[in-house]
Amino acid sequence: MKRIICAAILCALTTNACAQTSVTKTDAGIMYSQDDPSEWPKELDAVIAAPENHKILLENASVRVLEVTLAPGKIEALHSHQWPSVLYLQEFGDYIDRDAKGNIILNTRTLPRPLKFPPAIWKGPQAPHSVENLSDTKTIRLIRVEIKPK
Repeated sequence: MKRIICAAILCALTTNACAQTSVTKTDAGIMYSQDDPSEWPKELDAVIAAPENHKILLENASVRVLEVTLAPGKIEALHSHQWPSVLYLQEFGDYIDRDAKGNIILNTRTLPRPLKFPPAIWKGPQAPHSVENLSDTKTIRLIRVEIKPK
């Protein structure tokens, strides 16, 4: 856990973590709509909008570390992440990620098999979205280290 936090802080110090564009493309080729995250409704912040799925493990002026879980067959409430993040995937099965309008951002069932997700992923701010866990047996579990602006 300490290594993840240190890596996230290093990324924040060595990149322009707060730069915004109209669309962000992740390393996996997934497109996320990007408006100005500071203008997103505060009530859609992940911890406020989906508290049963997002637990704060640590928060200070530099980072917010979240434990994210989504039980099998469940759907998260619509929420956003205003800061760029490092995600450390611990467990997951197939899932669908939808934007605020219900459009599919990612359906992991369409990805080549076997799934070759890296255990750690860099993501820019995420506009309002909702994840549906399609698994009958696996809980989605990850640690999300959100990098706050300086």
